[in-house]
Amino acid sequence: MKITAFNGSPRGERGNTHIMVEALFKGAAGRGAEVENVLLVKKNIKHCTGCFACWTLSPGKCIIKDDMAALLDKYMNSDIVVIASPLYSDYVTGIMKDFMDRLLPIVCPRFEKGKDGQTKHVKRYGKYPAIIMMSSCGFPEQQQFELFKLFCERKIRSGSADVIAQIYRSQGELLRETKPKLIPFIEKYKEVLAKAGSEIVEGRTLSPGTMEELEKPIIPEEKYTRFVNISCNKIEE
Repeated sequence: MKITAFNGSPRGERGNTHIMVEALFKGAAGRGAEVENVLLVKKNIKHCTGCFACWTLSPGKCIIKDDMAALLDKYMNSDIVVIASPLYSDYVTGIMKDFMDRLLPIVCPRFEKGKDGQTKHVKRYGKYPAIIMMSSCGFPEQQQFELFKLFCERKIRSGSADVIAQIYRSQGELLRETKPKLIPFIEKYKEVLAKAGSEIVEGRTLSPGTMEELEKPIIPEEKYTRFVNISCNKIEE
């Protein structure tokens, strides 16, 4: 099984999302999966110009000369793709949005009705990778990822993508903490992520128990809020 993560964090390896992907991949690789963590910040990805040449002049291929052609090959040759992005203004980062916009060549311009009765574009290929949506944010609660969930629900309802898992992590700023009192809580969460990676390789899904564990706060929300506010006060001083 080939699993490729496309990480849209501008902080790359220094980001909390990177820590999540690496923990997930530890479990997946342990079950024999071939994994690759692509940091989009290191790639040259230009904006989609809306020229539609990938539908008319060169069907299935974008005419923009950058790194996206190679990334599309990685995407389509994967069994599972992880769309990983920190939460920026309630949704994905600009880097990730550019990447998602440039996936346009993998569908055709023709219309058809999706499973939800809404119009979508016809798929260009017979096989597509399944998708895992992953995100982190610095807010205390899990409810912050509503737009991510809506995006996945639309993909699932329309039948345009097989979304097999959604992994969201509030309190993401804790993941890089080195305070001894916090390390056991962080390591426990990483272990759950590794377990999720194992389950995805074994059955392309997450067990209800693992999903429940992934949604739990790393520390109580009120303690996390105090932790962030104290840190901000120190910065402001």
